[in-house]
Amino acid sequence: MNNEPLPIAKRIRFVELSAKALRALADGDLAGGSAEAGVALDEHFVCDRARWIFGYRADQLTEDPSAAPWITRAAVSEPDGAVVGDAGFHGPPDEAGMVEVGYTVVPGYRRQGYARAMLTALLARAAAEPGVRTVRATIGSDNNASLATIAGFGFTRVGERGTERDGIAIVFEVPADAIQAE
Repeated sequence: MNNEPLPIAKRIRFVELSAKALRALADGDLAGGSAEAGVALDEHFVCDRARWIFGYRADQLTEDPSAAPWITRAAVSEPDGAVVGDAGFHGPPDEAGMVEVGYTVVPGYRRQGYARAMLTALLARAAAEPGVRTVRATIGSDNNASLATIAGFGFTRVGERGTERDGIAIVFEVPADAIQAE
C-alpha cells in the first residue's frame, strides 16, 4: 500500500489586468502593474516575452474595450493569494464562435497543477458562454508540459502552424458542448 498523500487540486481565481496595468507591465513597470491590478505580480510579468504579450493585449483593449472580459488575467492561488501566472483568451469569440486559450505559469509554481487549474477555469467559462462553439489551444511542439496539461480535456489535434520566431506549434480544438467540468 502506498502511503503517499494524494495530490490536492489547486484552486485559483482570476484578477483582471486593465489596459493601464497591461501597459505598465509592457513598459517594464512591475510596481505600477501590481498597483493597478491590486495584487503583487511576479518578476515574470515583466520578462521580455511577457512585456511583448502585455503590450499587444493593452493595444487590443485600446482598440476594442469590449474585449476586456476575455483577455489576460492574473491567476491567483487560493487561499494563499500568490500570483502563480496569467491566463485568458486571445479575445472574444470570433464569428464562428471560436475562442483561443492561453496560459502561463510563473516558473517557481510550475509542475504543481496550476496550469491545469487555469485551463479548467477557462474551459468552464467558455462552455458557459452561449456564443462559444469551439475552444482552441495552440501549443509549441516542444512544450511537453503544456501538451500534457491539455490531455484529458477532450482536445483533438486539428493542425499545426509554424513561424520563424516561435517554431512549430500544434493546434488543438474541443467543441464547447463537449467540455466537462472536472
